[in-house]
Amino acid sequence: MTLLQFIFGYFAVMITVLSLLMITRRNPVHGVLWMLALFVHIAGLYILLNAEFLAAIQIIVYAGAILVLFLFVIMLLNLKKEESVKKFQKHWPVGVGTGIIFVVFAVSIVRKIEVFPQLGKYTIEAIKAEGNIMTIGKVLYTKYLLPFEIVSLILLVAIIGAVVLAKKRI
Repeated sequence: MTLLQFIFGYFAVMITVLSLLMITRRNPVHGVLWMLALFVHIAGLYILLNAEFLAAIQIIVYAGAILVLFLFVIMLLNLKKEESVKKFQKHWPVGVGTGIIFVVFAVSIVRKIEVFPQLGKYTIEAIKAEGNIMTIGKVLYTKYLLPFEIVSLILLVAIIGAVVLAKKRI
């Protein structure tokens, strides 16, 4: 086992463990802290894959902005009331059925995944010669321009909706 394989194994195991720790915590603040550790490990995995730009974006956007948003939402909730009320006691059969259906679909999808797909236009050498950010920019603004613009419009509508909802009625 090489050092890179060992480091990849560490990240894979820790991402799985941190995901489980995040969703099993009763205290939402503790769950958010485990999510922070999860995001940092995902960024480490990106660095291992020579995707430094994605690692930086992972830390800036997810570990920074999204986590702060989650913390604000948690602070706005009345957690004492939420923890004392028993919820979803009668919905276990529906949850188990949905989980089984999800596992069946996931297994059928995973079976169709190619482990070694055909190499694309951008080889490792081409990316190293051009740079990660230049390659991402070229692909994003040529091949994926329409989806990029659609996501931009959806985010704009979400921002306008948040401003309208937050605006005080006069």
